[in-house]
Amino acid sequence: MFPRLPPATRALIVANVLMYVAQSLTAQPTQTLEAGWLTELLALQPIGPDFHLWQLVTYAFLHGSIWHIFFNMFALYMFGGALEVYWGVSRFLQYYFASVVAAGGVQLASTWLSGSYESTIGASGGVFGLLLAFGFNFPRQRILLLFPPIPMPAWLFVTLYGVIELFFGVTGIEANVAHFAHLGGMVGGALMMLWWRLEDRLRRSRGPPSW
Repeated sequence: MFPRLPPATRALIVANVLMYVAQSLTAQPTQTLEAGWLTELLALQPIGPDFHLWQLVTYAFLHGSIWHIFFNMFALYMFGGALEVYWGVSRFLQYYFASVVAAGGVQLASTWLSGSYESTIGASGGVFGLLLAFGFNFPRQRILLLFPPIPMPAWLFVTLYGVIELFFGVTGIEANVAHFAHLGGMVGGALMMLWWRLEDRLRRSRGPPSW
């Protein structure tokens, strides 16, 4: 089934897996993946001397463990392919990276306001943007949770997930997880869809070109 994935979704998954391998190869045996030089260079660092603009994109191709990358790539596989078929390659990539950059921007603001010096890695910001888009465009599609295995419509799943992330972010539960970045990915995705809607409305209002 994997070869049948649309090209952009497949490329994103392959790129993430290859980067995970590169992280493993560049980290010392006694180090965690987060401590390798490649991860330190490409991870999203707090605003300061170690921050570079490219990190707003590259952080989303890094992961801290096999389970971290597995769940993110599983979500990309489950939701990305359907959205790419629905939108086409161009809009799908615009949307995904808008979510990634927005999540990174929110995380930078969060670390600056909290005085944290923790770096950020993971595709979760882009994935949460995809979750929002899937729930918005396919609201009645049934989703079966893994834990617990309860089916629910996509709109309810996305709503509950967003509320839980907001609760965790505000209360500080699971402080090592970038909950506000996840919400930032959703906000970035929502703004992207709103922009497309405005573009389409302006295009229709202009009517066909006259000759």
